[in-house]
Amino acid sequence: MTEGPSSTASANPASEVDVGLEFAGLWLSSPIVLLSGCVGFGEEYTRVAGFSNAEVGGICLKGTTLEPRLGNEPHRVYEAPAGMLNAIGLQNPGARAVVEQILPALDTTETHFFANISGSTLEEYIDVARIFDDSPVAGVEINISCPNVKAGGASFGNYPDMSAKVVEEVRRVTDKPLITKLSPNQTDIAENARRCIDAGTDALAVINTITGMAVDLESRSPVLGNASGGLSGPAIKPIALLKVAEVHQVAHRHGVPILGQGGIASAQDALEFLVAGATTVGVGTALFYEPLLCPAINEGIRDYLARHGLGSIPEVVGTLDWEQ
Repeated sequence: MTEGPSSTASANPASEVDVGLEFAGLWLSSPIVLLSGCVGFGEEYTRVAGFSNAEVGGICLKGTTLEPRLGNEPHRVYEAPAGMLNAIGLQNPGARAVVEQILPALDTTETHFFANISGSTLEEYIDVARIFDDSPVAGVEINISCPNVKAGGASFGNYPDMSAKVVEEVRRVTDKPLITKLSPNQTDIAENARRCIDAGTDALAVINTITGMAVDLESRSPVLGNASGGLSGPAIKPIALLKVAEVHQVAHRHGVPILGQGGIASAQDALEFLVAGATTVGVGTALFYEPLLCPAINEGIRDYLARHGLGSIPEVVGTLDWEQ
């Protein structure tokens, strides 16, 4: 049965609800952030008829390393039940090419663009962060949890000491807001979050993809050229929700916001993440089959807030009646 609007909600129609909010010191017009690797370097998505940057609060650019990378051998993508495996391997033109050739063409007046940096060594993270510090990006997402490369990210992200060291060194070379992307492929994500907060991150992205594999029975070999890859999409949503709730237990005590992500494909999904403790929500895999999903999510959030007599998203964040 559909819940009717309360008397309070009737005085606060959905059309008047503002879904804007503050995140890591920035004002976002919407809680939606387009996730790294799903919209290229931003310019790809602007070619979709009917899309507007005003519908999203931020866009995370494709993962970028110091030097150009060709990425992994094919196959790189495999459609799995209720999700997708990918092993792109951080294909990118290198940090300087992104700053000098790609960023000048992006329209930064309607939304925020966040660099996504990665490296195989601590020194590489530092060098890439320095390059983006001298650029118009609004913030830097530190990818310490990439499961589809053979060196770097995944190794750093699965160990709190290493994660904290990366954050500490990147913090030293940039004043831009830092978002640290946490791996679900570790023993204690809440402890890793605490260490990254102590090291100076301004926000946390929870979670990255989950390591998985697909097998070709005829050849009896992995489908992906990298053998394993990152699983995303609705299949990982229950795991992601739990991880967001666990990290929120730590993050809220320090006033550190969470970018919740993992299988969000509807307004209901987004609201569940907000209730679990996310301040903003990341949309990625769902864009491949519904590129105009973001306006529908914003509309659904407005409707929910209006029906419950709420005036803003922060009134919902972290309201889950749950204790670990």
